[in-house]
Amino acid sequence: MKRLPTDRQLLTAARRAAKNAYAPYSKFKVGAALLCKDGSVVTGCNVENASYGLSICAERVAIGRAIAEGRGDFVAIGVIALGKRGQDVTPCGACRQVLAEFAPDARVICEGRAFKVKELLPAAFTLR
Repeated sequence: MKRLPTDRQLLTAARRAAKNAYAPYSKFKVGAALLCKDGSVVTGCNVENASYGLSICAERVAIGRAIAEGRGDFVAIGVIALGKRGQDVTPCGACRQVLAEFAPDARVICEGRAFKVKELLPAAFTLR
């Protein structure tokens, strides 16, 4: 069985992804590294738009990319923002809801702490 990446390795992958973020408006570059049960890691970065509502967060990019690649069974997601070292940067409400849909039992790893998705969004709207 393939050895799963450590929390530190997930955060390193998230940091690398954050460097690719397109954030000319907020200057807030975020990266995410989504760990699948098979040990693979899918990354994402935030992509902003002049029409702010069309921007997409790093976590949702990673989940969408993983789904598009036919992956599932998500174990954890590392999330980091460049320039915010040592601060907990947790997923926004929209990302928490998407995580509740696709990874309800996953761990959310931030620079300073780790959470379960159910801790971040305890009364999530789900159809399950």
